[in-house]
Amino acid sequence: MQNKRLEKQIGFILEVDKLKTIERQTLITDASRQENDAEHSWHLALMALVLGEYAKDNTLDLLHVIRMVLIHDLVEIDAGDTYCYDSAGYTDKAQRETAAAERIFNLLPPDQASEFRALWDEFEAGKSAEARFANALDRLQPLMHNAFTEGRMWKKHGIRKSQVVERNQKIEAGAPDLWTFASDLIDKAVNRGQLAPDESID
Repeated sequence: MQNKRLEKQIGFILEVDKLKTIERQTLITDASRQENDAEHSWHLALMALVLGEYAKDNTLDLLHVIRMVLIHDLVEIDAGDTYCYDSAGYTDKAQRETAAAERIFNLLPPDQASEFRALWDEFEAGKSAEARFANALDRLQPLMHNAFTEGRMWKKHGIRKSQVVERNQKIEAGAPDLWTFASDLIDKAVNRGQLAPDESID
């Protein structure tokens, strides 16, 4: 291939196809299997389109959010998926994912490598209006899947209400109405015995 730019871009596209092989600790909604990272990223992009009106900042750039959620998990091709309630896995998560970002995004031509890396860094920092909304969606999606699959993965991992609340309350910063919805899902899951309540202190 004589076009070196296109060659690098095609190489990147072929490499990120591996995202389809990264299994997450989230069941798809018919509970028949666990979803993969590519499905998760697609679902977030569609959620951004559908739920954009609930963003706390109604002036945010929705296309920017979509671009962010589509690339945010590409690093897991190298780093693997770290279960959100795995405290041990989080000890070196940032290091693993940063190294992955260096390798994967630099498969692209330099201008696109810088652009994609900036999107990933923005998502991780969670400070812009777009990043706050993107992070809200990233937390809401698996919470919904857990709630609508009768809490099977919560039960499998012995997760309690306080853990789910602590993990997901950041939804409020990007989309307060979606946090109200999520909080209701959490309470209903506890009431139905699908999520363990917090242990009482005697």
